[in-house]
Amino acid sequence: MRLNPRFAETTPPPVMEARRWLEGVSFPPERPLLNVSQAAPVDPPPQGLREALAEAVLSEDAAHLYGPVLGLPELRAEVASQWSETYGGTIAPEQVAITSGCNQAFVAAMSTLAGAGDEVILPTPWYFNHKMWLDMQGVRTVPLATGAGLLPDADAAAALITPRTRAIVLVTPNNPGGAEYPADLVRTFFELARARGIALIVDETYRDFDSRSGAPHDLFSDPDWTDTLIQLYSFSKAYRLTGHRVGAMVAAPARLMEVEKFLDTVAICPNQLGQRGALWGMRNLRQWLAGERAEILARRAAIEDGFPRLEGWKLLGCGAYFAYAEHPFAMASDDLARALVRDAGVLLLPGTMFMPAGDPAGRRQLRIAFANIDATGIDALFSRLESITF
Repeated sequence: MRLNPRFAETTPPPVMEARRWLEGVSFPPERPLLNVSQAAPVDPPPQGLREALAEAVLSEDAAHLYGPVLGLPELRAEVASQWSETYGGTIAPEQVAITSGCNQAFVAAMSTLAGAGDEVILPTPWYFNHKMWLDMQGVRTVPLATGAGLLPDADAAAALITPRTRAIVLVTPNNPGGAEYPADLVRTFFELARARGIALIVDETYRDFDSRSGAPHDLFSDPDWTDTLIQLYSFSKAYRLTGHRVGAMVAAPARLMEVEKFLDTVAICPNQLGQRGALWGMRNLRQWLAGERAEILARRAAIEDGFPRLEGWKLLGCGAYFAYAEHPFAMASDDLARALVRDAGVLLLPGTMFMPAGDPAGRRQLRIAFANIDATGIDALFSRLESITF
């Protein structure tokens, strides 16, 4: 069987790989599995949104047909309006594209930027799907080590830029580290990218669960932001629409014309029902979403308050859906993660999935996606982790 050799250069999908560790393992009723591996809501959308989706199924013929490649005009306009309000800038509907999830927004944007032999800078620990796509396209990922609080340094990034560099990617709040990048840090990276003639991609999938008030950055207030910035977003987490696959990209209209070529050959158009669900959510669920954010922040606080229970562990970052930690064991994190399934009934992801191959830091790190366990589950998680010995 002939295969594209570039696919062999990247890893299997990490979440799917982790699920295979459950095969053949049973979990007694008194100690059910605690799954903190995937950053996705496990509950369905709220009732009002589900009713809106049902109504669209029954009464909107267009909801079952192809739509515009770049998304519903009403949803593009709503994103432009709300983003202009939130960020204090001016964003037009023609600067917004709707995609089949934020991952597709990333690959679509990157397809307009980089090809085989080019380079893209990713801070470490990185979001593994970003790295996987670059591998499969023959684009070299240049790792940017992060410092205290898992924050990247713009001067260090500048030293990595070469004539082949096409973009720097920032994810804030960060997946997997949870770090919320300060606005002035994001601005510094924007100015660096602009000065060096490369793109800055800012993935804000978890923006709705940022602990800070106000705009997370001021980049859209820059009158020339379209020359440098590409912003990505997901509706999946905010409105529990993971299965409907709806994301967004905000970029220059000229870039979106190129993005349209990619999207037309991949999916033709975004999910019609998902778009209608996202639009209804944006218009009707602000108060509900504020409650969701408050619950996530409470769970974050429970993680931070309880972490001292784990002797020898170090909390490296915590925010949005994630806690990123250093463990004290001699065992490498990938082996430890498998052992935790069997010995503690805990499924989480090892740092080796988020770091360059062979990086010793990844062998000591673990990601805990805590958004799907409540306070009782968090307490149980700490009880199980503090009892293990390897």
